Amino acid sequence: MYIPKYYKVNDVEEIREFIEVHSFGTIITNGKSRPLASHLPFQLKKHEDGYELRGHFARGNPQWHTIEDSGEVLVTFQGPHSYVTSSWYEEKDIPTWNYQAAHVYGTGRLLSEDELREDLVTLLEKHEQHRDEPVLWDTLPTELLEKDIKGIVGFKLHITDIQAAFKLSQNQSPEDYQHVIDGLRKEDDPLSEEVADVMDKRRP
Repeated sequence: MYIPKYYKVNDVEEIREFIEVHSFGTIITNGKSRPLASHLPFQLKKHEDGYELRGHFARGNPQWHTIEDSGEVLVTFQGPHSYVTSSWYEEKDIPTWNYQAAHVYGTGRLLSEDELREDLVTLLEKHEQHRDEPVLWDTLPTELLEKDIKGIVGFKLHITDIQAAFKLSQNQSPEDYQHVIDGLRKEDDPLSEEVADVMDKRRP
């Protein structure tokens, strides 16, 4: 990913937190005649050698066949993004786009059924445990779980490289930085509001 120096993120912990929040990513592998991509929920897990990404495909999705023989695999994560008009600057310039994104590269292997089951348990806990009536692994009928687990294929990626770009007007003056935040808050757009919130928290 091309990242100008203003926008490059080097803090691994910050990138980890970003992926945890924006964990629905796009996995890209090499198919026989063209690249393949799927949009999946991921879990970032720490192990003795660093971090790994875990996810699963529907068994009917042919992309799972490419995981172990595709060379490096790419997973992208996208955060909030918004158009930025140069009319918000004190001196007019060209418009731009603010965004957050992370690219994760890794080598993959398929999971055993026991490993997949472990991942599904933690995935449900992450997204259900705060609810009044959580749907957790132990609350679902065994017959349903055993049937459904046959219909998916789990995988993990040993991470070889992580790159992240947070393009949030860091190259602007403090005055224009604030003007962008104020302008985004007037856009009546949820994504623009999110970008403004992130900029407010990450003032240079």
